[in-house]
Amino acid sequence: MLTASVTAFAMLLLTLVVQLVLAHVTTNDLNRVLEDRADAVVGSVGSGPTGEVDVPASRLDAGVAVYDDHGVLVAGSVPDGLEGIYQELSTTDTTTVRNAGDQARVLARPFTTSDGASGVVIVAERLGPYEEAEHLALIVSLVTGVLATLAAAAIAAWTTHRALRPVAEMAATATEWSEHDLARRFGLGPPDNEITALAATLDQLLDKVSSAIRSEQRLTSELAHELRTPLTTIQGMADLVLLRDVLPPEAAQDVEEISAAGQRMAVTITALLDLARNEATVLAASRSSLGKVIADVTSAIDAGDVVLSVDAAEARLDLPDALAVRAISPVVENAVRFAASQVTITSRVRNAGSVEILVDDDGPGLDASQSEAIFAPGTTSATGTGSGLGLAIARRIARTVGGDVTVETGAPTTRFVIRLPQS
Repeated sequence: MLTASVTAFAMLLLTLVVQLVLAHVTTNDLNRVLEDRADAVVGSVGSGPTGEVDVPASRLDAGVAVYDDHGVLVAGSVPDGLEGIYQELSTTDTTTVRNAGDQARVLARPFTTSDGASGVVIVAERLGPYEEAEHLALIVSLVTGVLATLAAAAIAAWTTHRALRPVAEMAATATEWSEHDLARRFGLGPPDNEITALAATLDQLLDKVSSAIRSEQRLTSELAHELRTPLTTIQGMADLVLLRDVLPPEAAQDVEEISAAGQRMAVTITALLDLARNEATVLAASRSSLGKVIADVTSAIDAGDVVLSVDAAEARLDLPDALAVRAISPVVENAVRFAASQVTITSRVRNAGSVEILVDDDGPGLDASQSEAIFAPGTTSATGTGSGLGLAIARRIARTVGGDVTVETGAPTTRFVIRLPQS
């Protein structure tokens, strides 16, 4: 667009310059023609027997008029429409050139013959042919300018497209990638120009990012494995103590709390292991049923006095059952924990690529300023219940597979929205 604009402006300026130069040249040519004709007539003027002005008929072309020193027409004829200017110039004492409107250009030249006779020769040249030439030149200039602008725009577009095609390919390739594609690179070859140099730099950056992500995955997996063994021991010992039924009621309640906390931590560690394992590879062949996933989630939750109702349409999810359960379960548990009497699970399809699971509860509600803070790792409720990792892990799992977990602040109830990819 810029190239076409600049070219059009340049051609317009060039056309203007050409017209000005052509007008100047045309004026000079007209003056030269008029002077030559006037000189030819003056050179042929003589005196008659009584001293009157005598002009050969062969010199009296169209538009030539000869006047004596009294302004009386003695030879030639006045063209139609030019009588006024001819009469005005018939007594001039200096060479004069004027335009008669847009009809003709007129030159008047006084003369004196060798015999002493004097007068004025007036010649005229029609402007029509010259103006037609100027108009034709203007049309040619404009057409040439339009063609040049179109050609410049086409060449610029072709050149730009050819030069930026690698960038478009890079953008298309990057759009197809996901955070699972840690091994993919642009691979445009040796950096022999600016584009391939940029691709090589981005490939190096992707190598560093891939290395950092893999290091995090390994660390997560190793920590989860290290924590699982002592946690299993703690939970097993607590269950054994409870089975012996030798503790007083208060102590037994404390041990039950230890066992419940161990179970919650085991669930968290299992989710971390699943997340670390599935971030490493793309599980394209893994699919799950939304109905089965929600059934697994609700069956594992002790809702107590809270009514847990499900009205979710059947859909296929593009992720394994285990990850889908880990993404939804913490959100439902959180809703049950804060609900006054009811939690409702529904679903909706926003577009062809994702399913949204809506979890509504009739609890005290959530301040809009806390809609992001509650997803921070370690954030717990005012009562201090929970590990503070449930919602954080749910969001991370959802984002890992291309979805998300958010709070819909405009809803009449407290509503969590879990977006997962649809198969």
